[in-house]
Amino acid sequence: MSDHVYKSIELTGSSETSIEDAVQNALTKASETVKNMNWFQVTETRGHIENDRVGHWQVSIKVGFTLE
Repeated sequence: MSDHVYKSIELTGSSETSIEDAVQNALTKASETVKNMNWFQVTETRGHIENDRVGHWQVSIKVGFTLE
């Protein structure tokens, strides 16, 4: 087994639909420039209220990736 070095970054994704979509939106955008992503950890979940209803979900995550 090889030794690896990992780095983590924090991202916040949003979605009008769900927490899962907010996470996926953050990962999809990050994948445009960040390679070798391996894991994520939800660090915070919050939302925006519009007209007494959930307007947007906002989810902060830490994303870990392997350095080349």
